[in-house]
Amino acid sequence: MDRMDDPMRTPISVHHARLDGRDWRVIRPAGWFAHAGLWDEDWWLRLRVDRGSAHRLGVLWLLAARSRHTIIHVPLRTGDHPVRTDPQGRRMDLVLSQHSLQLRAARWPRLRAALDKGKPETAQLPESDLPDPAEIGYGARHHRENRDLLNEQVHADTVFLAGSAPVFRQTASRFFDLAQLTPEPDAHVCTEFHSGDGVLGNAREIHVEYHADWARS
Repeated sequence: MDRMDDPMRTPISVHHARLDGRDWRVIRPAGWFAHAGLWDEDWWLRLRVDRGSAHRLGVLWLLAARSRHTIIHVPLRTGDHPVRTDPQGRRMDLVLSQHSLQLRAARWPRLRAALDKGKPETAQLPESDLPDPAEIGYGARHHRENRDLLNEQVHADTVFLAGSAPVFRQTASRFFDLAQLTPEPDAHVCTEFHSGDGVLGNAREIHVEYHADWARS
């Protein structure tokens, strides 16, 4: 589990590739993202996290908000998962990017294969990147233009979420909120990216579940 001393810091690896005459930059979380999983359950997506992975996802979400020319790739297919409640559906990886990058899902397998070995770095974001609670209200989340919403593609066992900087920034708080929880044993704690939230364009709903004891649950 990641340390919670500095909620705006996480180790990453930075990769580069040149494909079809264009330079690409991809950030991945460093090491094995073991205690999280994403499942495609047809009508919605199910994301399971513990405190550490919720914290890391929050930072990666904020990196997507501030990294207009960078792809965030979160490998989630190879981690552990709770044996007591095995989710239905296919296990998926996750890719985050801003709309302006115009990443086509069909290009991803070639791009992923072209990436270099990467350079280890530490992402450390200023606290000012955290969304102001006043910005997260119903009115602020209901953007008038579709480019301000999260839109989804699926290809090669990967879910691609593209959005604007504001929508990534405003929704990152959901992961930080989960990371701060200490719920009762066996309590079901979750958050959702719901169709009524005003943050989803053509993306399906995402049910994010907290698992306090990932390895033994």
